[in-house]
Amino acid sequence: MNTKKGDIGVIGLAVMGQNLILNMADHGFTVVAYNRTTSKVDEFLEGPAKGNDHIIGAYSLEDLVNKLSAPRKIMLMVRAGEVVDKFIDALVPLLDKGDIIIDGGNSNYPDTNRRVKELAEKGIRFVGAGVSGGEEGARRGPSIMPGGNPEAWQYVKPILQGISAKTEAGEPCCDWVGNEGAGHFVKMVHNGIEYGDMQLICEAYQFMKEGLGLSHEEMQAIFQDWKKTELDSYLIDITADILGHKDEDGAPLVEKILDTAGQKGTGKWTGINALDFGVPLTLITEAVFARCVSALKDQRVAMSKLFDKQITPVEGDKAQWIEALRKALLASKIISYAQGFMLIREASETFGWNINYGATALLWREGCIIRSAFLGNIRDAYALDPELIFLGADPYFRAILENAMKDWRKVVAKSIETGLPMPCMASALTFLDGYTSAQLPANLLQAQRDYFGAHTYERTDKARGEFFHTNWTGRGGNTASTKYDV
Repeated sequence: MNTKKGDIGVIGLAVMGQNLILNMADHGFTVVAYNRTTSKVDEFLEGPAKGNDHIIGAYSLEDLVNKLSAPRKIMLMVRAGEVVDKFIDALVPLLDKGDIIIDGGNSNYPDTNRRVKELAEKGIRFVGAGVSGGEEGARRGPSIMPGGNPEAWQYVKPILQGISAKTEAGEPCCDWVGNEGAGHFVKMVHNGIEYGDMQLICEAYQFMKEGLGLSHEEMQAIFQDWKKTELDSYLIDITADILGHKDEDGAPLVEKILDTAGQKGTGKWTGINALDFGVPLTLITEAVFARCVSALKDQRVAMSKLFDKQITPVEGDKAQWIEALRKALLASKIISYAQGFMLIREASETFGWNINYGATALLWREGCIIRSAFLGNIRDAYALDPELIFLGADPYFRAILENAMKDWRKVVAKSIETGLPMPCMASALTFLDGYTSAQLPANLLQAQRDYFGAHTYERTDKARGEFFHTNWTGRGGNTASTKYDV
């Protein structure tokens, strides 16, 4: 009988939970495994964990708690939301002051904020840790984004950094992000950027397939070539693999997959938070809406017949178009990350999380879905200027954007001209055009708001913060509406 105390307990034996446990055991940590349906504990112990002396089964929460060394560390790998709260409520009476609960799911950061505060009042230290990398990452080394009660970090650090992915220099893709829900907020933005990256690649694929008329073999070769450039990333890598995969009849399997994309909500949360914080997260939000449009399959089929839209072939040198497309994809991807870091900065300053933006880029360098070569350049950009407001202002990224601009406009314009939807590349370009404009037509917009609602406006010939109202028709009064921002 194994009487050794566990270093950490894991609740939830779905794919992620099982693989994290095996990863922990590989690194010498003794793990106590528990699942609400206890038959899964036996299945795990007799299956993937068979013969592993570092993995102990537990058949109740009391059994789990009793098999852990102090301070107890328990990681929840369960569905976000009510399920997390139910497990917390059940665990708290069994724990001692100083024990630690880690939520490794995709929880919404306000829930983590709440849980950190509520549990601190009971003497329990709570950590909200975003985990990225899917099944393979969990097993071989994920990206982990922990935040919450800082008192817990010294106790969970050896385990979380031990099992995390490592850069080529051996740096762990796991470090303390910040207090309260900082870790889950950063994971949420990570997932939003993931939405953007995937949609951008899909737009490039559609341009090549329907605009340039390329075969799947040609497209696979192009993505393999792009892996040798600044676009080198996990998502580019798997796209090449997907385009080369044949079904049993020899036809490309990807063309037999129904074009309706699913989503689990983190991209939507990113967009909602961007609106709440007033951050123009245009590309990621468009990526979420693109998935929503894809889900309207029956309506799209009906409307395609009603409008009888035809895609006009893209003419000209294909090699030149492919290089222009590569530049447009790279530039758009930079904007996606830049907007994501703008949102992280706004939240960090609002909540006083003091997030290290360069260190955050390092967390994503390996192990996660959005891992890519230029994350090292993002870290360098924030090392050069920790107060960098817009990633595109960094010399390295500014040079790429400026070099890509002509081709970027060419690709977006041609897509609109030929009838190919390109919501994310177009929104990225439009954002940069707006963000780099010293003068926008919002002066007219403010006049309109003041005209119909007496919402007031500021003047270019007066100091900022002084507001004015005009009686535009001569029939209105001089009383202004309550001042507020929209």
